[in-house]
Amino acid sequence: MMKVLITDKLAREGIDIINAADGVEAVVKTGISEDELASIIGEYDGLIIRSDTKVTAKVLANPGKLKGVARAGVGVDNIDVKEATRKGILVMNTPGGNTLSAAEHTMALMLAMSRNVVPACNSLKSGAWDRKKYTGNQLNRKVLGLIGLGRIGMAVAQMARGFNMKVLGFDPLSDTWVHDRDDRADQALDAVVRHLLAQRATARAERDFAAADAIHLGDRATDPHRQ
Repeated sequence: MMKVLITDKLAREGIDIINAADGVEAVVKTGISEDELASIIGEYDGLIIRSDTKVTAKVLANPGKLKGVARAGVGVDNIDVKEATRKGILVMNTPGGNTLSAAEHTMALMLAMSRNVVPACNSLKSGAWDRKKYTGNQLNRKVLGLIGLGRIGMAVAQMARGFNMKVLGFDPLSDTWVHDRDDRADQALDAVVRHLLAQRATARAERDFAAADAIHLGDRATDPHRQ
């Protein structure tokens, strides 16, 4: 029987899936300390974490039977990947797990801001009824600037197209400029077309983004990207 240790809160459905697999048992122990995790980790074949648990070199000092560490989330910043690799332990994550949720939340925030949802709600709760003051604006034909064209950025682009928004995008990693056009032939990016502009990409992005009605920042906050 393979045992998988879960040290952060995980949906019941996920735990049930693990237990339903032949020869696999899920053991849930949340809120344990680094020392406690280090002392018991060798008894398990796998470890599933989210954000709270830190899989440090100390935790991996005596890995025992441990074969893999999986993070139910994006990134592996809370796992010492080098140490795990040195010990022959596979590290995994779920990079697309929250893509749609994050993209939908972006659209929800844009709608709330453009339609003054929060101030209108507060005004109504106070007993006022001023529809004209909080009319707001439509997203239709507005310009959305996207900085970062990874999974979430492209998902936002596709959803924005559903609102008939004009999409501009820039990705510092690839010097890629994305300019929206109404070309149904490009199915891969849902009418969003990529143009490689090399050194001119950043300058063009700065110029065109100045005209954007909304900007979504979906890039990593590292020094090269801040520039």
